[in-house]
Amino acid sequence: MSFKAFVVEDQPGIRAGLIDALSEISGVTTVGWAANERDALAWLREPANAWDIAIVDLVLEPGGGSGYGVLKALDQRGPTRKVVVLTATAEPAVRRQCESLGADGVFDKAMETDAMLDYCSKLARAAGGH
Repeated sequence: MSFKAFVVEDQPGIRAGLIDALSEISGVTTVGWAANERDALAWLREPANAWDIAIVDLVLEPGGGSGYGVLKALDQRGPTRKVVVLTATAEPAVRRQCESLGADGVFDKAMETDAMLDYCSKLARAAGGH
């Protein structure tokens, strides 16, 4: 059984690095990505698309919405689906706002990427991914 991750990140280098890092976690598969709010929500809300965790950056393509919009739109997701924020702007006020919008975790790109990957690994193991 694979634990399915979806990445919402507009910077190609960061996105590629994150997808590579996720691929090294036993049981985790990246099933897709988007660089803006519209594309992310189109994929994440499509009933045919299976996902377990969405990893969302707050600052997306210029004019492409934001991670806050993704969080708001996914607040009615099922209880087994997790949404975490991975952002360069993880100061306390931003963390509180993300949590109030339903984020299951908020991680700072500069200092907490490994912690976010550990979080994904634990979820995958708990889901039976290994």
